Amino acid sequence: MTRTQGDTSALASSLHGMDGASYGRYKSLTGRWAMDGDFILEVRRIQADPFAPPSRIRIDVPAATAGFPEHLHDTDVRRRALGGHLLSTLRRALSATPLKVDAGGQEVLARSAIRIDDGALRVELGVPMPGHGRRIDGKQAARTLTRDLPDAVRAALRWETADRDAAEEFVHTVADAGALREQLRERGLVAFVADGAVLPRSSGVDERPLDDAVPFVSPESLRTTLTTPHAGEVTGMGVPEGVTLIVGGGYHGKSTLLRALETGVYDHVPGDGRERCVTRPDAVSVRAEDERGVQRVDVSAFVSHLPSGAPTDDFSTTAASGSTSQAASTLEALEAGADVLLIDEDTSATNVMIRDTRMRKLIPAEPLVPFVDRVRPLHERHGVSTVLVMGGSGDYLDKADTVILMDGYVATEITTRAHEVAATAGPSRASEHTGFPDVAHRVFDPASVDAEVRGRRKVTARGKARLTFGADDIDLSAVAQLADSSQVTGIGLALAHAVRTDLLDGRRTLAEVLDGLDRDVVSDGLECLAHGALSDYALPRRHEVAAALNRLRSARVAELRRSSGG
Repeated sequence: MTRTQGDTSALASSLHGMDGASYGRYKSLTGRWAMDGDFILEVRRIQADPFAPPSRIRIDVPAATAGFPEHLHDTDVRRRALGGHLLSTLRRALSATPLKVDAGGQEVLARSAIRIDDGALRVELGVPMPGHGRRIDGKQAARTLTRDLPDAVRAALRWETADRDAAEEFVHTVADAGALREQLRERGLVAFVADGAVLPRSSGVDERPLDDAVPFVSPESLRTTLTTPHAGEVTGMGVPEGVTLIVGGGYHGKSTLLRALETGVYDHVPGDGRERCVTRPDAVSVRAEDERGVQRVDVSAFVSHLPSGAPTDDFSTTAASGSTSQAASTLEALEAGADVLLIDEDTSATNVMIRDTRMRKLIPAEPLVPFVDRVRPLHERHGVSTVLVMGGSGDYLDKADTVILMDGYVATEITTRAHEVAATAGPSRASEHTGFPDVAHRVFDPASVDAEVRGRRKVTARGKARLTFGADDIDLSAVAQLADSSQVTGIGLALAHAVRTDLLDGRRTLAEVLDGLDRDVVSDGLECLAHGALSDYALPRRHEVAAALNRLRSARVAELRRSSGG
């Protein structure tokens, strides 16, 4: 164990004593300090100069000092929830200081910023060590570390000073959401949207709920009641398995409802409005993405042939079109284990979604097989459900098991009427193709997934849209279900971990690699991904890890495996 350097007074004295010294003197602080208020401050890394990324510190609060009741952290879900609440509370307590903690946004994720172990708290923070040019500002540093930090710890990380009702509410909210999600499969549902939920967001860049929004009310025919451990019975709309269409005019809430389903794979903070909107964990949003690379994906389900004669059952390109990118993303999602697809016509390639009778007559040799021909066999053969926002084509009406009309943000179930409209419009659209082939599984070459540059690992999130991984930049702008940049860092660390631990070994399929990552996190905790990294990161889903690997330009597929029936 690292030697303890001294107490709060000793740390303050050290900082005052180095005031005006060269910036490198800060490195002498590295180590552990026993702080007033019964917590340990560990200075883990000091930045090289005032313009470098912030220094990293850790605080350890013993269980006896923290004092949070066991019932708030006795399960994985409750630990994650309490951790989310404490990080949010600590961020508020530090708001007037240079100290920063990764508390996230509206989603409650497992984060490296906090660990709760039998009631003991470990919190990771960043702090830009102050300076006048390249000279130490010891007085300001002393105020930050020996006054501001202990004050915030006392205010935010101790049960005796906590807002106990808020802590209980936060934990109960997350636990209830988990209970709702666990009931979906047994009830034959892919999602649930509670009555009273607030789905619209404040703006395109503000994920907080919109003021004065229309609260959600379930259509009577889809109304379902689920049970939670704290809120009791909760009533709302159950979205059934199968093919579901969300229809309606522009600006009436179709995409807003779909976005709630996309984010329903995560739990949300109290007051978000979507706390009781939940979706199956393996639901994946799919969209078109011009110019993305595709590496050896069997897209033959959607591309029957190519004019060049290149194979479509082993398809690669450095710059996919909208249609081929969406076809590839669909198959990649299925390969990673998606059991629900979420698709919005606004972000889709039209020619991979529909092909009407007139266009079929005009261009009979079109190589694209529209999704409308595959959506039913995808469910019937593979058990994969689809939820589609569709306002411009009626070809899906007779394919749908459920049709939901959004009108002024009010939902109505109109399945019978939709089927009647489809029937009176003439014979149903004859499918050009039947069935849905087995999904091929790929084996990646580990040598092509390299996070190192000149012997040092380089994993850096550039917001939610981009990940620097080794010498490559991965464009994640079309990966719709990423919650925040800390998850992007988590993706990079997960990929590096898969290579470092030989999960990605050139023999396992991608699905098997993802299974291994899931097992490692369950057995060894989120910190197993770090391997010495001092960055803040959050746990990514397997689907976003796969999406990043699929967009890594340097990645190479060594083998394509097909089932015996494929």
